[in-house]
Amino acid sequence: MASQLSLFRHRRFNSMFFTQFFGAFNDNVFKQALILVLTYSAAIKLGVEVSLLNNLAAMLFILPYFLFSALAGQIADKYEKSKLTQLVKLVEIIIMAVAAIGFVYEIYWLLFLSLFLMGMQSTFFGPIKYAYLPEVMHKDELVGANAVFQTSTSLAILTGMILAGVLTQLYLSEYWLATITVLVAILGYLSARQIPTTTIYAPTLKIDWNIARTSWDIVKYCYQLRLLFFIIIGNSWFWFYGATFLTQVPEVSKTILHGDESVVIFLLTLFSFGVAIGSLLCKTLTKNQISFRLIPLGLAGLSISATALYFSLNKLALPITIEPYDIFTLLEFRQTWGIFAELFLVGLSGGVYIVPLYASMQAYAPTDHRSRIIGANNIFNALFMVISAIFAIVILTMIGLSLAQLFAITAIINLMFGLWLYPKLHQYQDSLPIQTDGTPLP
Repeated sequence: MASQLSLFRHRRFNSMFFTQFFGAFNDNVFKQALILVLTYSAAIKLGVEVSLLNNLAAMLFILPYFLFSALAGQIADKYEKSKLTQLVKLVEIIIMAVAAIGFVYEIYWLLFLSLFLMGMQSTFFGPIKYAYLPEVMHKDELVGANAVFQTSTSLAILTGMILAGVLTQLYLSEYWLATITVLVAILGYLSARQIPTTTIYAPTLKIDWNIARTSWDIVKYCYQLRLLFFIIIGNSWFWFYGATFLTQVPEVSKTILHGDESVVIFLLTLFSFGVAIGSLLCKTLTKNQISFRLIPLGLAGLSISATALYFSLNKLALPITIEPYDIFTLLEFRQTWGIFAELFLVGLSGGVYIVPLYASMQAYAPTDHRSRIIGANNIFNALFMVISAIFAIVILTMIGLSLAQLFAITAIINLMFGLWLYPKLHQYQDSLPIQTDGTPLP
């Protein structure tokens, strides 16, 4: 842990760290505030099912990743990353100003538009952020740097969601939300101005603005590098799994636990805190080496904890109440403790699973294609999350199964996926040299 914290002594690390932290934090303040508005007020006003609105919101945020990630990867490979980051953060300030109008005047279509635009802004930042790390980190720093980044993302999700829950309860909450989101966007821009100038590895690259052709070309390129292709598929599965759980948390809180907004925040906190701890454990468990050996442990933990969550939710029998429970009241019931512990373990297992995959993707990606590889990864992430939203809608709305059954089915599919993925990673592990700082490593 001490060596991971020592990274903050270097501007090459801490400038991008705070830039991406403020970005992820702002994403989650805005998204969670919108989800709470949709769940507890807009659904009734609009006469639409909560699950449909929440899954629609999830798809709107993810859609830009699917459409524009390949283009974003090209731009990040061709141009200097610190200047690109500053431009992206300026755009975030504008989007948050538009969202502020939506919150203040309860213009829901404007909030959905802002959500889509925030997804687009994040799409163009993703290849910059993840391609930046292997360019400035040394060989023995890459796993630790990824662990800290993943931990900070989890903490940004956690603190952003908590703040959203607090702000939505305040008097004149819409003005608080407008002010805070714009302010955080400004802080992100100021952090971006501290990022050191980076090397351009593909200055002669000709940008192809045809997003369909560009996306297909980079997917074909990744498929030829079979190890990277399966790393990306494994990475994207994490986002399918996480989205399946996180998107349903507000409904679990409201319909199963009979809880208020504080319960939503608590459940998301448990999950995010679990991911953070699992991520930090990776550096110690892998001894700072690029390795796949933690992946079976993470996958097993995801299935076991989700299966346990299914049984705990099924046998839950809380007293019927007119007013929703707050989190402190729910904690008085022993039968809820298992649910809370299992959701934490889902997050912990996810953290153990995902960090080795991110570090491997960065380390094995060819230097002059690194941002485009990240772009391809984001395309698959988006595709898997959109499939997750459709999967949840089909299971819950069309087939009519319960939330607990959705989690159990996901746990079974996860087990089958792991049995398919892990042998593939080992089969192709020696097919590519590790790339860090632009040179092959022994």
